[in-house]
Amino acid sequence: MREKILNDLKTAMKEQNKDVLTVIRMIKGAMQLEEINLKRELNDDEIINVIVKQIKTRKESIVEFEKGNRQDLISKTNEEIDILSKYMPEQLTEKEINDEITKAFEEINPTSSSDMGKLMARLTPIFKGKADMSFVSKTIKEKLSNL
Repeated sequence: MREKILNDLKTAMKEQNKDVLTVIRMIKGAMQLEEINLKRELNDDEIINVIVKQIKTRKESIVEFEKGNRQDLISKTNEEIDILSKYMPEQLTEKEINDEITKAFEEINPTSSSDMGKLMARLTPIFKGKADMSFVSKTIKEKLSNL
């Protein structure tokens, strides 16, 4: 993963693609910061976590830009999310997510919303980087409220 990011950085520099270059430099900077904090090199899963945080931050920014009616910033931020998404594993479909949630419900057999933590602990490793965790959480809460 690291090599792919660094190669894409070089390619963007050669092609003078400023948008891609800016986003990849942000990824690289976030990776380096995380490596300094951990005092070691990141593995692929940790790099994906860094990218997930970058995407989450941008999605939160879009919400604020919508409040301010800043369409220019919304479209620029969406382009950045598209660039970041290229480094993510293939995302699961809504049906695949619901199937996994159903399996977890059958295994854990929750009785109330207090079992949310057990369900999330079971599902987070499966969905990490492959699904929007806020969607997963919302879906679980809806299922729990129907118990």
